[in-house]
Amino acid sequence: MSLSSLKQRLTARLEPVAGWQPDRTAGRSDFDLNPQENRPARTLKPAAVLVPVIARPDGATVLLTRRSDQLASHPGQIAFPGGRLDAGETAAVAALREAWEEVALVPDRVEVLGLGDAYETGTGFLVTPVVGWLNVPPEVKAAPDEVAELFEVPWDFLMNRLNHRQDFYDREGEPRRWFWAMPWQERYIWGVTAGIVRALRTRLYGNEPEPAVATAEDAA
Repeated sequence: MSLSSLKQRLTARLEPVAGWQPDRTAGRSDFDLNPQENRPARTLKPAAVLVPVIARPDGATVLLTRRSDQLASHPGQIAFPGGRLDAGETAAVAALREAWEEVALVPDRVEVLGLGDAYETGTGFLVTPVVGWLNVPPEVKAAPDEVAELFEVPWDFLMNRLNHRQDFYDREGEPRRWFWAMPWQERYIWGVTAGIVRALRTRLYGNEPEPAVATAEDAA
């Protein structure tokens, strides 16, 4: 795997951290696959997630969490470390803080490379993905009241479009709702997390004349 090629691509194609604004326009959303739904006019609540890319010798991986089953919102779902911005925080600062609180990832060990497309959730959040690079596999520990499990998924898997699928669920009396999903082993990555991964893949490789060839340059 060309870790240097991957890092160079991330640095070149992500938005600079210095350009972040709290009212930035959402580039992706839960409504992309559901154009039949009314997109309400509202003030979105700013949030951020850290996408931790770990440069392992046998190929890059991405650190993900499974949320505690005891949480009031989205219990048991797969997620990146992250949450709402505190007053005065930037997206990068909030993402690093949340990663420290949720999985004990030391902020100084993370090299922030840039920002992905802002993502509007159906629940009214504007989520900024902050992509961080870790040269050394980190020592992490789940905060038991927030995180049930920590695991890593190969970068190759997440960036392979063959692993991206559109699933749905039906709600009584409402239109069918579609979402991105990318099941990995026994884990089901879906919803906002999968949407962020899909948007990141498009941002990094979508404009290449031959995306599969470009992806392979960064793959194991």
